Amino acid sequence: MQKNSQQQFSEWIGKTQSASSTLTIAPMEGLAATLDRNNTTFSLGDTLPPLWHWLYFLEPSKQSELAEDGHPHRGDFLPPIPLPRRMWAGSRLNFIRPLVVGEAIERRSTIQSIKLKQGRSGSLGFVCVAHELSDSSGVLLIEEHDIVYRDMPTGNISAQPPLKADEEHDFARTVTPDPVLLFRYSALTFNGHRIHYDRAYAKDVESYPGLVVHGPLLATFLLELLADNYPSATLSGFSFKAMKPVFDIESFQVCGTKPDNTGNAKLWIVDNAGNLCMEARAELAST
Repeated sequence: MQKNSQQQFSEWIGKTQSASSTLTIAPMEGLAATLDRNNTTFSLGDTLPPLWHWLYFLEPSKQSELAEDGHPHRGDFLPPIPLPRRMWAGSRLNFIRPLVVGEAIERRSTIQSIKLKQGRSGSLGFVCVAHELSDSSGVLLIEEHDIVYRDMPTGNISAQPPLKADEEHDFARTVTPDPVLLFRYSALTFNGHRIHYDRAYAKDVESYPGLVVHGPLLATFLLELLADNYPSATLSGFSFKAMKPVFDIESFQVCGTKPDNTGNAKLWIVDNAGNLCMEARAELAST
């Protein structure tokens, strides 16, 4: 990308988009089944589990408005960064009040920052979108969502070697992903990104070794693990960062530690080689 590219996208900073959604039960039942939860029954008035707001505020773009990768063409709300590969790089969330099933919720999204860099793996673009979820009484949740754009890989680029996970976990579970799991999560979130369900596209076009497991699905697995071990815990904050893609060609491990004296618990995902794929921190208001 040219040096002046960052300046050409400056008009997108501060751009806003609003959406509304009612927290209906059907998507929750679908995600609970996809996560293999024992309890898949919900009622109006229940509290929405953390991160399950990603089931709502979907963007039903017309088929004719989609790019080759399955995402809507860029240049409407998100800037038209000319890099072909796109991933959810991470998020930082503050949980202010519970989201209640059956309630109507408003989401206001703002382009917070756009940064273009040159890394060891080529050109990179980072877009941070701030989301604020509110009901009639005020703000419920604040989220900063990081999106990364990358060049296609070439044989002349030396990628950053993966980090090894060096933390001892207190609890863990193994997940074996498959195309059905990824398809179901794509369907629930109306995510048309082909790297999650089109193996030929993922391998032949974007040069991945297999189907890519969704970053938000990995983050959801982390909080599911925490909830399994601390079912009464209340979250005040959660942040995660994707370190290395996870693919459907092998199992991965979801790991966590007990909360420390300040209520912070570390969570992470490693692949079979012990490479750190995602790191996260949960802030517990109570356990």
